[in-house]
Amino acid sequence: MSLLATITAAAEGGHHIVNELPFPAPLFGAIALTVFVALAAVTFSFRDVANRHAEKAEAYAREHGDAQHH
Repeated sequence: MSLLATITAAAEGGHHIVNELPFPAPLFGAIALTVFVALAAVTFSFRDVANRHAEKAEAYAREHGDAQHH
């Protein structure tokens, strides 16, 4: 018996186990998309935070002699 015949016989004779998904497969993608959109919204909410506290950054720069902050 050749190697190919042995592999084919093993594949056909083996048990076929099917694990059912808890919900339809496209729903996994929809959930992932929702999570990423929520994370993007959280990230986007922190935009321009440095400019909201510009006076603190300038005070820190004056106190510590840091010339990089304007």
